[in-house]
Amino acid sequence: MNDLFEKAPIPKAYLQLALPVVLGMVASMIYNLADTFFVAQTGNADLVAGIALGSPLFSFMLAIGDIFGLGGSAVISRVLGKHDYQQSARISSFCFYAAIALSLVLTVLLLVFEAPILTLLGATNATRPYIADFYRVLVLGSTFIIVSLVPGNIIRTEGLAQLSMIATVSGTILTIILDPLFLFGFHWGAAGVAFTNVLGFAVNTGLLVIFMRRAKSLSLAPNQAHISRPTFKAVVAVGIPASLTNLTQSFGLMLLNSYLAAYGAQAVAAMGIVQKIYMVVMMVMIGFAFGAQPLIGYNYGAKNWPRLRATLRFDLKIEGGYALVCAILLIIFAPQLIALFMNQPTIVAMGTVMLRAILITTPLVGFILVFTTVFQSVGNGTSALIMALARQAVLLGLAIVILAHFFGLTGIIWAQPVADVLTCLIGSWLYRRAFRDVPLRA
Repeated sequence: MNDLFEKAPIPKAYLQLALPVVLGMVASMIYNLADTFFVAQTGNADLVAGIALGSPLFSFMLAIGDIFGLGGSAVISRVLGKHDYQQSARISSFCFYAAIALSLVLTVLLLVFEAPILTLLGATNATRPYIADFYRVLVLGSTFIIVSLVPGNIIRTEGLAQLSMIATVSGTILTIILDPLFLFGFHWGAAGVAFTNVLGFAVNTGLLVIFMRRAKSLSLAPNQAHISRPTFKAVVAVGIPASLTNLTQSFGLMLLNSYLAAYGAQAVAAMGIVQKIYMVVMMVMIGFAFGAQPLIGYNYGAKNWPRLRATLRFDLKIEGGYALVCAILLIIFAPQLIALFMNQPTIVAMGTVMLRAILITTPLVGFILVFTTVFQSVGNGTSALIMALARQAVLLGLAIVILAHFFGLTGIIWAQPVADVLTCLIGSWLYRRAFRDVPLRA
């Protein structure tokens, strides 16, 4: 492990850690696209819209898992850079059991407050039956979704990214097989779509628990699940901003759907399809960003500034270059891509405009991801918190409200690119400020 993090050439170390994460993200992306395709084949715009409205709930669960998944992995990476293996074992065990406890509490709360939450998600009379079915099944299986984020992230700190990928791909293959069966064979509708997700994450989590036994400096033993108060604060200082990144994603999507609902189910369905396609680009970028985190955290903890500098430069080049190429290709073929999912003239027309608008600032989103994951990796909780709240909460919310008032539907569509530009500017300033006392320049 030490050779990979300390001696291997940066491109080799970066790609060895990041590519399995990217492949795991691609597997999830394939399922998301297949799921959207299968649901769209029903021809029921209300069903498509209902599941789209329920998507923030899924993002919320991932966000909760990130508290101890990304928070724990960031702290463990720095601890491993200092070669403190006993501490890494305690942190990994604590994060795993803390995530289980938190998920059980949330399951109860989400079931009790189902009605107001569905209204908050933007459910209408037409979409409420579908989103309600999706919601209940997903909530009942939330423990598998939330807990999977902990071992999935933590084992990458030991360079075991391939095992994390195998678990993700295995769960994804199962969901792709079951999705059409539950939809068209059993006719379970939105509940069937949610059930496939739960089963996929159950397989994913089970495999990750098995794989954790191969880790030398990590543990899931209950008697190791205790950490000091300063260590707990270090975990949540990174984990909460990381969680808020996903939570604000849910908030932004929920607010966006709420404003789009005034323009009909077709507008919501079109944006739902667009968001799925956009995740083709985003998941790969997120995979590279998360894959680089252990390398960044390790070298920061070891105070290996030249290697840290080289890693950050390579990370920025990969994210920006990939985003630019994908954005150009998807902008060109936007109408054809939308039509693949739901070939209705109104949805294709609206979806094409939406997709092209959101893709324009994709390279900037790549830089935003680098800034955010760097702040998480080095334990800069304040900057990570600012980035978490800026893009999908404060700036997107303001952009939607202001632009919708002046430009209607067009303003809503262009709110995300405006928020991306402003967030990138903030991130660049915070990045320079955070490393002004660290010798990152040659």
